[in-house]
Amino acid sequence: MRLSEMVETLKSSEIIQISNQIKEKIKEGKKIYNLTIGDFDPKIFSLPEDFEEEIIKAYREKKTNYPPPEGVQELREELSKVIKEKQNLEYTPGEIIISGGGRPLIYAAYQTIIDKNNKVIYPVPSWNNNHYCHLTGANQAIIKTNPENNFMPTAEEISKHIKDTVLIALCSPLNPTGTIFERTQLEEICDVIINENRRRSKEEKPVFLLYDQIYWQLTYGKINPDPVSLRPEMKEYTIFVDGMTKAFASTGVRVGWVFGPKEVMNKMKSILSHVGAWSPKPEQVATARFLAKKESVDEYLSNFKEEIYYRLEKFYEGFNELKKKGYKIDVIQPQASIYLTVKIDLAGQGALKTNKDVANYLIEEANIALIPFYCFGAEDSPWYRLSVGTVKKEEIKNIMGNLENALKKLK
Repeated sequence: MRLSEMVETLKSSEIIQISNQIKEKIKEGKKIYNLTIGDFDPKIFSLPEDFEEEIIKAYREKKTNYPPPEGVQELREELSKVIKEKQNLEYTPGEIIISGGGRPLIYAAYQTIIDKNNKVIYPVPSWNNNHYCHLTGANQAIIKTNPENNFMPTAEEISKHIKDTVLIALCSPLNPTGTIFERTQLEEICDVIINENRRRSKEEKPVFLLYDQIYWQLTYGKINPDPVSLRPEMKEYTIFVDGMTKAFASTGVRVGWVFGPKEVMNKMKSILSHVGAWSPKPEQVATARFLAKKESVDEYLSNFKEEIYYRLEKFYEGFNELKKKGYKIDVIQPQASIYLTVKIDLAGQGALKTNKDVANYLIEEANIALIPFYCFGAEDSPWYRLSVGTVKKEEIKNIMGNLENALKKLK
């Protein structure tokens, strides 16, 4: 059956492929420590109780008809206040759109800005930009990053590709690494964008910055910088993506938002309206009411971050111990999000020819599943994403013991 060229050449998610492999192993009765998924086990990390109660209440109040295409007014007003209070950014309700999580918003931003064969700059490793480029027919300018820069692109690297670019897609804290931009790193990138836009004529498209900050409230000892606070002129060109999903363990609730230049927001609203990518109205109403309960929000975030960081730190300590023992291991100190970046450099040892072989070996011999960075576009990388959203504290010692035993077998 002949279908569109776009869909015939669309690759499936590499992460889902690994997830399916793990499911098969579990069906066979094997115990797998699944550290792949960027999600939460609700039995370990549940929704805030107040948020859950507000969702139930909104359904009981019959808030179940269509929401406005841009999102309910009550939530956009509350978000305008939250953005001002927490990030000191001025955005009116008219510059904010609500959608069913971050994915539709990123897709709509791509569709709003990109014509076929327009150029998009994004770093690797990063999440899903390759697929969004494929969906929109964009040309890709890919920057391969390195651990010395926290796997973040530099202004110098971006400037090499800036000519004719219409969109730069960045994420901080970064999925998959859990690292964040240093202030000076982001300042220099903003300056490159501003200077390029000053150079262009009014007839040309400007360069826009898509800034995915969905993990920004989950930082540990550092502040995640944002482009508009650093360079107010960037407000004209920056599209922020954010939401409830990660900071409040509510990935299945599907409440995300975007804020940015009003003209861009209006066009994105039209796209999302045609797609019907709304967040359910009861969840929107509940989010507005929950976010207004500032003490409850702060208390939840404090406890949640403490629990996440404990797990990240214990894994960090464990990988450092293996490194000290001489194994080909490395690890980056946790900075943000629910991810730890670890290096397991075993390709070339024994029958392990590739990093895909290494990932399979860890599943088979250590009962540990991690996501290799090649799933995020960084080919031949020995680095992996470790997610702690489904990890019980008491499991960490067993996981690290399994890993060390698997490493010993290769000596």
